[in-house]
Amino acid sequence: MEEKALRKRQDIPDAYKWKLTDMYATDELWEKDVDVVYALAEEIAAYKGTLGTSAQRLLSYFEKMDELDEHLTRVYVYANESYHQDTADAKYQGYAAKADSVRVAAASSISFAEPEILAISEDDLNRFYTEEPKIEMYRRKIEVIQREKEHTLSAAEENILAQVGEIAVGPQNIYSMFNNADIKFPSVRDVEGNRITITHGNFIKFMNDKDRSLRKEVFRAVYNTYAKWGNTVASIFVSNLKQESFYAKMRKYPSVRAMHLSNGNIPESVYDNLIEAVHRHLPAMHRYMALRKKILGVEHLHMYDLYVPLVKDVEQKYTYEEAKETVVKALAPMGEEYVSILKEGFDNGWIDVYENENKRSGAYSWAAYGTHPYVLLNQQDDLESVFTLAHEMGHAIHSYYSNKTQPITYADYLIFVAEVASTCNESLLNHYLLETETDAQKKTYILNHYLEAFRTTLFRQTMFAEFEQIVHAKVAEGESLTMESLNQIYHDLNVLYYGPDMVIDPEIDYEWMRIPHFYTAFYVYQYATGYSAAVAFSKKILEEGKPAVDCYVNNFLCGGCSKDPIDLLAAAGVDMSTPQPVEDALTVFEEYLEQFTEQMNTK
Repeated sequence: MEEKALRKRQDIPDAYKWKLTDMYATDELWEKDVDVVYALAEEIAAYKGTLGTSAQRLLSYFEKMDELDEHLTRVYVYANESYHQDTADAKYQGYAAKADSVRVAAASSISFAEPEILAISEDDLNRFYTEEPKIEMYRRKIEVIQREKEHTLSAAEENILAQVGEIAVGPQNIYSMFNNADIKFPSVRDVEGNRITITHGNFIKFMNDKDRSLRKEVFRAVYNTYAKWGNTVASIFVSNLKQESFYAKMRKYPSVRAMHLSNGNIPESVYDNLIEAVHRHLPAMHRYMALRKKILGVEHLHMYDLYVPLVKDVEQKYTYEEAKETVVKALAPMGEEYVSILKEGFDNGWIDVYENENKRSGAYSWAAYGTHPYVLLNQQDDLESVFTLAHEMGHAIHSYYSNKTQPITYADYLIFVAEVASTCNESLLNHYLLETETDAQKKTYILNHYLEAFRTTLFRQTMFAEFEQIVHAKVAEGESLTMESLNQIYHDLNVLYYGPDMVIDPEIDYEWMRIPHFYTAFYVYQYATGYSAAVAFSKKILEEGKPAVDCYVNNFLCGGCSKDPIDLLAAAGVDMSTPQPVEDALTVFEEYLEQFTEQMNTK
């Protein structure tokens, strides 16, 4: 049998590729814009020492910064999206590296600004607001800068940190190159005898396969491949932890976690509340694992049994066209305007659909101000791909609204709220599927899928968050971390989260090596908090209709970063400063688990 190879980029029809030409019609225009960014950075550097001299000078600086941001963001997004569509393409590897250099140069050119703004007296600032009303638009930006006063260094020190930035991104870039371009997994034979190469894109598809021996083979092949690189990846990862620790110390934060949560003014109690709430509900996860073991009829439940559907003989195949149609129907409760934006994205080159050789794994949405958002997929024609499409278009439409409504200064919403709109879409999709499916077996399958969404998003991402918390704390305490110690930490967390009915296979100890989000410190917890907020919003939308939609769109999706994330969510009706939304979401999980248990016990 011939091996089924991934298609090369040029073999994918244009209809299923994003149109990066909407950002730059040619690469030459991108290269010219790089020069524009450098020129703007030089212009801004000339403001050094003058920001506190007059209202007009301060206003001029902020306006020039907005101009720089618009060009820099577009340069950076274009370079990286070009690179991600084929990570082995040397030209766009160079573009991505150049974009990093440009960003560091820009950061260096403005490194003087925050110390100077912090040096402006309260009296002078109030006078500036009076003398030049246009500065009022930047009041919140100034207040956010002032909030970080104790963590802002002198102009010279800020310049040094900006220069170090290009070195600091090294571990993340090295890992990205390793994980997307260099690591190669072996091939396996499917039930038809075809030899198929394992990839990031099809790994979970294999984990869904009914053939347990195939799942086991693929599972072991993937993690044994990582194991061969274990010491190298551990070294890369620990280097990343140390560079984060360096910045936290230099900026006088008590921890890396405090540094990253301060960006959105997120109380650290939110992080702790999440982990504590999930711990309280782990018995429900353990019951779910016991039920999975019983339904599968296995003597021992293994980690490679986690993803296979518990409802058998259900074929849930969706072509990309069918996925789009389903998502449109599912999001109808969001109203005509929202659905029209969704369709615009489907029809006008926002989305890169199919996997190709060396394409970045996973899925994301990324937008540059002044252009439409973009979505990267690795479509697998299954139910999960439908949810991924709904999820990423939630990100895209959030960006669309915030970019359309806010000035560039406040358009880029912060990470804490980044997963709310995407997961709200998923929740609405799940509701639609459960409400419209008439086949009892398929309905039970969808119910199982919803439980899996809770497991993988609320429970699993919290486990990831706890792993991050532990390893960053150990680095801060001066402990040495090795592949073996990282594996042990990860192993123990799997034991805690999955309970006594799960065999924690030794291969899973290497899973932390497969998670690129660990190179963006203290990001993953927001999947879990965002999921909790999304469950609350979707419930409001379905129960209250247009008033809830309007509140959600106007106060949240259009908000950008014009308020702190906790305040944006509260204005739209969900208070994440308390543990209640997480507790409520976990209660929903337990209710669905009871329903699912009853249905499976009656079969």
